[in-house]
Amino acid sequence: MPRLHELFHYLRDHGGSDLHLAAGLEPRIRLHGSLVSVEGWTTLDEAPIDELLREIVSEEQWTDYRASGDLDFAYGLAGVARFRANFLRQGNGPAAVFRIIPEDIVPIEQLALPPAIETLAHLHQGLVLVTGPTGSGKSTTLAAIIDKINSTYPKHVVTIEDPIEFVHKNRRCVFSHRELGRDTESFAAALRSAIRQDADVILVGEMRDLETIALAITAAEMGSLVFGTLHTNGAANTIDRLIDAFPADEQAQVRTTLSESLAAVVSQLLLKTADGRGRVAANEILLKTSGLPNVIREGNTPMIATIIQGGRSQGMQRMDDALLSLVQSKRITPRDAYMKATDKQKFEQMIEDE
Repeated sequence: MPRLHELFHYLRDHGGSDLHLAAGLEPRIRLHGSLVSVEGWTTLDEAPIDELLREIVSEEQWTDYRASGDLDFAYGLAGVARFRANFLRQGNGPAAVFRIIPEDIVPIEQLALPPAIETLAHLHQGLVLVTGPTGSGKSTTLAAIIDKINSTYPKHVVTIEDPIEFVHKNRRCVFSHRELGRDTESFAAALRSAIRQDADVILVGEMRDLETIALAITAAEMGSLVFGTLHTNGAANTIDRLIDAFPADEQAQVRTTLSESLAAVVSQLLLKTADGRGRVAANEILLKTSGLPNVIREGNTPMIATIIQGGRSQGMQRMDDALLSLVQSKRITPRDAYMKATDKQKFEQMIEDE
C-alpha cells in the first residue's frame, strides 16, 4: 500500500479539506480553514516526498511532472474519497496539494444552503454561475444541485472538468463525465461537442477563457441549462468579468446575449464557524427578473444590488446581508464577517460589543 494512503486516511478521519506536502516541512492538513501539522510525521526532504508522490502515478504522469514541474489529476482511494491532486516544483524542491472530494455527494437539503439555490435544479435552460475564491465550496454546491437534478428529472448531463471531481451515478439522469486531457482537449472543444450531444444540462468546471465563456453563453441561449464557475466575488463583479473578457467591439452584442441567457449568479464564501469546529457558507444570490436583462444590456451593473434587494421575497440576498444573518444567529463571529464584508461599517459596532 502506498504510504501516502496513510495521510489520505488521516485527512479524512480528521475532517480536513486539503493535504499539503512540501520539501523541508512536515505534512500539514487544512482543518476548518487553518493549516495544522499531521501528528506522528516529521519534516520531509526532497527524496522522501518524491518517493511518496511517485507511488500513486503512472510512468507517463511522472515523466510529465519531471519535465514540466506541474501535474494535475484525480486519484481515487476506495472507501476513503477521491482527491484532486496537484504536483508542483518550488524553491525547496517537490510539493503537492490534495483536495478531498467525498465519495458520497451531500444532498442539497443537508448543506443548509438558502432555499433559492435548490430552485436552480428545476430550471430548464439558461446560464447559472457559481462563483467565489478557491476553497469556497463551489464544487460541493454544484454537485448538490446536479444531484438534485439527477434524482428528479430524466435528462442527459454532460460534465466537463479538469480533473473530474464528483462522480454522479446514473439514476434518473444519464451522465457523460468528460475530463480534460483524457477525454477532450479543452473546455471549449467539449462544450462545442456537448451542444451537438443532445445535452439537457452542461457543467463547465471552469470558465477560463474567452472561447469557453462565449460557448457557454451560446449553449444556454440554444436551450441547455449550463452551470459554470468563476473565481469572482459578487454578482455585479461576475457579470462585469464575463463582459470584459470580450474585445470592446463585441461587448454590446455580448451584453444583449447574456441579458437573455443569464438565469442566476450565486457567489459563495466559506467562513469558520464561531465555535471553530467547522465552516459555513455565505451566499449572495441573484435570480433572473423582468428588470435584470435591461440592466445587463445597459451595462448598469451598480443597479444589481438594487435588484437583489428588491427580490428578497424570491430568495435573493446580498452577501453583506447573508453575513449579517450568520452573525445574528451566532454561527460566525462579527470579526470574520467584517473581514469579508463590503460595507464594513455595518459590523464595526458588533466587533466592539463582542
